[in-house]
Amino acid sequence: MKRIIVLLFLITNSLWAQVQFEAKVSKNSLGINERLRIEFTMNADGDNFAPPNFEACGFRVVGGPSQSVSQSWVNGRSSFNKSYIYILLPTQKGALTIKQASIDINGQIYKTSPVKINVTNAVELPRDPNEMPAISADDNIYLIADISKANPYLNEPITVVYKLYFSYNIGITNWRELNKPKYNDFWSQNIDIKQLKAEDGMFKGERYRYVVLRKTVLYPQKSGKLEIEPLSLDIDCQVPTNRRNFWGQALMTEDSKRVSAGSKVINVKPLPEAGKPEDFSGAVGQFDFKVKPSKTVLKNGESLDLDISVAGTGNLKLFTLPKPVLPSALEMYDPVHDENVSTPLTGMTGRISDKYTIIPQYKGNYQIKPMRFTYFDLAINRYKTLTSQPITINVLDGPGIASAEKTNPEEVTKNKVEVAKTFAYNKQKTTLQPIEKEDFLGSGLFYSLVFLPFLAIPLLVVVKKKKEAIDNDVVGNKIRKTNALAKKYLGEAKKHLGHKEPFYIALEKAMHNFLKAKLHIETSEMSKEKITELLLSRKASTETVSEFIHLTENCELARYAYSSESAIQTDYDKAVVIISELEKQLK
Repeated sequence: MKRIIVLLFLITNSLWAQVQFEAKVSKNSLGINERLRIEFTMNADGDNFAPPNFEACGFRVVGGPSQSVSQSWVNGRSSFNKSYIYILLPTQKGALTIKQASIDINGQIYKTSPVKINVTNAVELPRDPNEMPAISADDNIYLIADISKANPYLNEPITVVYKLYFSYNIGITNWRELNKPKYNDFWSQNIDIKQLKAEDGMFKGERYRYVVLRKTVLYPQKSGKLEIEPLSLDIDCQVPTNRRNFWGQALMTEDSKRVSAGSKVINVKPLPEAGKPEDFSGAVGQFDFKVKPSKTVLKNGESLDLDISVAGTGNLKLFTLPKPVLPSALEMYDPVHDENVSTPLTGMTGRISDKYTIIPQYKGNYQIKPMRFTYFDLAINRYKTLTSQPITINVLDGPGIASAEKTNPEEVTKNKVEVAKTFAYNKQKTTLQPIEKEDFLGSGLFYSLVFLPFLAIPLLVVVKKKKEAIDNDVVGNKIRKTNALAKKYLGEAKKHLGHKEPFYIALEKAMHNFLKAKLHIETSEMSKEKITELLLSRKASTETVSEFIHLTENCELARYAYSSESAIQTDYDKAVVIISELEKQLK
């Protein structure tokens, strides 16, 4: 028995020792325009064949993998051979190494040895005289970069359109990007090309077909000479040979060519210094400027939105809007920035805006000073300044304040009088009291304290009945509890102003508990449509309801999106204002 086991062990080891797995190449040195054949062979069948990453090794697969298997019996002995074959094209010059391939044979992993390949410059390929191409791909394929303007101003849009021109006698079968263009010191936006389409055109005075491969809009961000690095392609094509078929048509042969659009230099002019206003923020193009308040007459505790917008054509995403200057009695929160901008081939167009929430602190009339927006107009090559109208905010009620910002003398005098009245509690006449005091026993205070417990009995009875009524009021208790929870969660949200996720969770709970208290609904009944319907039926304003719904949606989205500290603070302040507004409006 031991002999049998030893014999089987020796046979198994002998079989393992005989397994061969190796990589064979057609040549170890080739030109960059030549193709390489690599064959991975094994003398035992295996599974899970894993080729090397040819692209990481400097090669591109242009053929394969193809597989061949052969098995024969000679004098009672069997032989087995299996191959995986690839055709490769080098993508770079130099000493390249094809890394190991691996396969699982009888539960053991085998690997090939790395293969070193030397890639040189392009060489002249021998051809069959009968298959020589009638025309050359080198003289019939061109990649061109069309620049709309080579001498623009700073932040003036230019376009780059890459076109591939090819002769009518050539067929393009495939292309790959070797080097993508780089736009250093440019703001860039690629324009999607949904479908490539060959069109007719003229090039070098002759008729060609061409395909638009890429369109890009550029905004130079510095003056001087800026270079656009080239786009390079590896193109597979078919060219006609001297051989003819039965009907006399030229037979086609496969060919390849590498083309480049070449680097382009853009000479960017700086914006003129003469006449440049101090408040110029870099806007270039043609724009309209508007400053619009949501309301100008407010009651105490109400807020208004101040919308500052610029619309038109130009570098809309590359400058900042002016900031309003307000009297100290008007509290202003960080703006909500909005962009509705598209970028066609002619450049950016659309509208950007900053919306500020403003809350007055005191009653009175306050003026928001006119605002200026300056831009460089490309149509006239001059700076233009647009100025808004002054805005007067009238706060009808609330505490008064003596403010130097008010220009009405009567208002100033009135406020001074109000401030003087705040010191009216100081006694201006002296009232003397005798030093000797009456005895406590028998005094009015003595008898009051004696009879006070008896007088308090009816009051205690009333208080007890009131408490019993409150305890029996299940709905009322639930509403009061929900109100308390809303205040609690707002407090929790305030504690987490610097932490996004716990802040929005607490804020959303506060909004929901407020609704449960005011509308007498459960969380399971809450939907946008239901909430909107109930709030409007309770006489809430459409604007406030819309803001409430928007804030609730924002709580859901903001947990998973980026939010700055200023945005979190803005959402908290909005929640306070919206709940205050609904508290007043709901009936």
